[in-house]
Amino acid sequence: MALPFVHLPQGWTSTADALAGRVILVTGAYGGLGAAVARAASRAGATVVITGRRKRQLEQLYDAMVSEGLSEPVIHPLDMEVATPRDYEALADGLERDFGRLDGIVHAAASFNGLTPLAVHKPDDWLRAMHVNVSAPFALTQACMPLLAKAEDSAVVLVLDDPALMQRAHWGGYGVSKAALERLVEILHQETEKTPLRAHALLPAPMRTTLRRAAYFGEDTTIQPLPDATAAAAVYLLSAQGRVARGAALDLRPQA
Repeated sequence: MALPFVHLPQGWTSTADALAGRVILVTGAYGGLGAAVARAASRAGATVVITGRRKRQLEQLYDAMVSEGLSEPVIHPLDMEVATPRDYEALADGLERDFGRLDGIVHAAASFNGLTPLAVHKPDDWLRAMHVNVSAPFALTQACMPLLAKAEDSAVVLVLDDPALMQRAHWGGYGVSKAALERLVEILHQETEKTPLRAHALLPAPMRTTLRRAAYFGEDTTIQPLPDATAAAAVYLLSAQGRVARGAALDLRPQA
């Protein structure tokens, strides 16, 4: 890891106004982590824009959040596998038109198609992982940077995976993409560290998600916690308190 590690302040908990007045965009919003982040940001007072390629699943998340008493999220279907720069620009233009602001992005979308030796790794799976996990977050962030730069305090949060695992055999395009994503955070930080826009990496502990089930198919994933703690950490990074963690990886893994 080239990024420095930081940790949540001891005893930190989110409050109902941690993101009050902020507009937060969440990609991969109906996935395990994305849905948890959407809920956590809404509970913290944000207006949440949820994106993903399947409109029906976005609608199901919308219905679930409303039934839980949370503020109505805004649905914007977006397939990051096939979206073009024009699609990202249209999203940014829509946010400016509808809200006049954007205060944060959490890139929770991810492409992972199982552990595979390089010798038999399908090139299409490799390209898909690199695109969805690295190129699409770059393009979406770039399109939204003018709007993010207008905010007094804004944050882009990119989700990493355990680097001790990602450099091992069989992690393929997904492992390489996560290493590239770390570099993206570092470069973005260096280019924005004197501006209101902050770049953050989020390094989760093991959690109960579809991606983990695909990677650890012999594991009883129900023993892992839900992504709620990781989602709360994302709220910390999106909030004003997260300024001290800019340009670093917020490490949620159990400490030795």
